[in-house]
Amino acid sequence: NADNNDWLNWQSVIGSRKVWRFSPNAANSDFTATNIHVTSHGTEFTLQTPTGSVDVLLPLPGRHNIANALAAAALSMSVGATLDAIKAGLANLKAVPGRLFPIKLAENQLLLDDSYNANVGSMTAAVQVLAEMPGYRVLVVGDMAELGAESEACHVQVGEAAKAAGIDCVLSVGKQSHAISTASGVGEHFSDKTALIARLKSLIAEQQVITILVKGSRSAAMEEVVRALQENGTC
Repeated sequence: NADNNDWLNWQSVIGSRKVWRFSPNAANSDFTATNIHVTSHGTEFTLQTPTGSVDVLLPLPGRHNIANALAAAALSMSVGATLDAIKAGLANLKAVPGRLFPIKLAENQLLLDDSYNANVGSMTAAVQVLAEMPGYRVLVVGDMAELGAESEACHVQVGEAAKAAGIDCVLSVGKQSHAISTASGVGEHFSDKTALIARLKSLIAEQQVITILVKGSRSAAMEEVVRALQENGTC
């Protein structure tokens, strides 16, 4: 990974063996991505490789998934896969429920289920995904657990990331996540999920085009919010 300084350590171990580097950001890498376009259906980009380029539709939202795709492409090509085979393989990827899993609630109403778990890194990555989605963008967050003395600062960091990304609305529930909604400048905090879900339903009714991303640590059980929205007959 050319975006990680650890590759220098690996280079000393590998010695004279052939090395391919990948990065969605470094144009001089062996495998990189250009013409990146993020949509509600996934991520489109041109895969640049040592043997040529090909246009790819990755059915996973978010720029951070491009790095994973580049790593997979490099590994596949190293064992003989062609560009066409790599393109087809990436196009057939399936999102995993709870991990930025897209759910179409209704026309122009998209729910991104990222409820499986959360830490500062994955939260800020999710914020960037949401920022590139269409319509009124709502970030729904539960607590991030097991952060110790740094918990409040970490929650504030996520809220500041949401503010910088221009997220339209941040709704939080839990004991610590209020720091996220407060720091975002566009937040509301709820004492329980029932009130939170009611607010989400009203936003869905108000907005013609809306994207909702739900995320929190395992202990926050934010899949309950996802399930309630799926079961909502008005969605």
